[in-house]
Amino acid sequence: MSRRRLLGTAGAAGATGLVLGAAGGATGYAASQDDAPAALTSVGSTEVMFHGKHQPGITTPLQARGHLVAFDLAPGAGRKEAAALMRRWSAAAQRLMAGEPLNGGTAHDTGIALDAGPSSLTVTFGFGATFFERTGLTGHRPPGLDPLPPFSADHLDAGRSDGDLWVQIGADDALVAFHALRAVQKEAAAAATVRWQMDGFNRTPGATARPMTARNLMGQIDGTGNPQPADSDFDQRVFVAARGDDAAYDWLAGGSYAVVRRIRMLLDDWEKLPVKRQERVIGRRKADGAPLSGGTETTAMDLDKAGPDGKLLIPDNAHARISSPERNGGAAMLRRPFSYHDGMSSDGTPDAGLLFICWQADPLRGFVPVQRKLDRGDALSPFLRHEASGLFAVPGGAADGEYVGQRLLEA
Repeated sequence: MSRRRLLGTAGAAGATGLVLGAAGGATGYAASQDDAPAALTSVGSTEVMFHGKHQPGITTPLQARGHLVAFDLAPGAGRKEAAALMRRWSAAAQRLMAGEPLNGGTAHDTGIALDAGPSSLTVTFGFGATFFERTGLTGHRPPGLDPLPPFSADHLDAGRSDGDLWVQIGADDALVAFHALRAVQKEAAAAATVRWQMDGFNRTPGATARPMTARNLMGQIDGTGNPQPADSDFDQRVFVAARGDDAAYDWLAGGSYAVVRRIRMLLDDWEKLPVKRQERVIGRRKADGAPLSGGTETTAMDLDKAGPDGKLLIPDNAHARISSPERNGGAAMLRRPFSYHDGMSSDGTPDAGLLFICWQADPLRGFVPVQRKLDRGDALSPFLRHEASGLFAVPGGAADGEYVGQRLLEA
């Protein structure tokens, strides 16, 4: 049995597979090199298209591994250099997302992802507010990039916030994701330097008996109530519509705005709470994500339902209540996060939490009103600390033969 076939059937083999892996060691690996190639498993073979109306990585299902990177244009670099960079980045992303080596051959490729398929790789590009100043395109900077207001939970590190350019990389294989990260970093060359980088993860597809909403590091199901592509107003909420009255922003049609927040979870404090108390903080059952008013995860919350004691089943300050569209004038955003763990802090507490990413057609009607409401009395806030923040305009997808951002940079 080849190594790939062994890995693809490990779930069915169960403990036997673990024994084989431990006993076979290097000998088993070496023997597999002469085997004929086997078909990729479904995880490795899944390909996301680079070209399209929207960029990949927005509505793509959650991926197991992620890298978020912000770049600043190098001193002296302007519109010309930015256009060349976006052309290089787009060409690399297109090849990597198709599972192809860079430059048409392994001689020009690091080889990190040799033998792997596309593994649902996505590479998504965005522009920060300062990008427009550096490239002389301030007349094309959309109003949605106005700075986010301050919030009381903010403990922001300026060195890990904002940036001229932002890249989101996601894949269902860690080496495939890292391969794309190295390609993006190398293609930046002398045009841009890394401002900050954050690495995240989610549950691996197929790790649960059935598809389900992901859990965060607090153990809570996270993502219930997200807008769904089948919703009649999904595009209106998530993607920027063409504005025939103002050609300056046409480049953003089909695009979106990404709010990126590094939210540290104070896990030691959270884990001291009994499960029943955790559920009242969130407003949902921990086991299955169902609202405390009853039903299943997808049951609509009954915000007025009280228990036998006359008290609301979903407390006034529960996170789910305060963040619900019903309590925020219909404001909604597509949440698509990664968890992160960066070891231990100097005080011995885990440096872990959520790389929160949300997508919306207008952050002033999506993220901002909800976060303002949470800022005024969310029961979850004492267990969170917002340590970094960024807001980026993400252009629409590139048509065949185009590079991402071309309609802006060649306006």
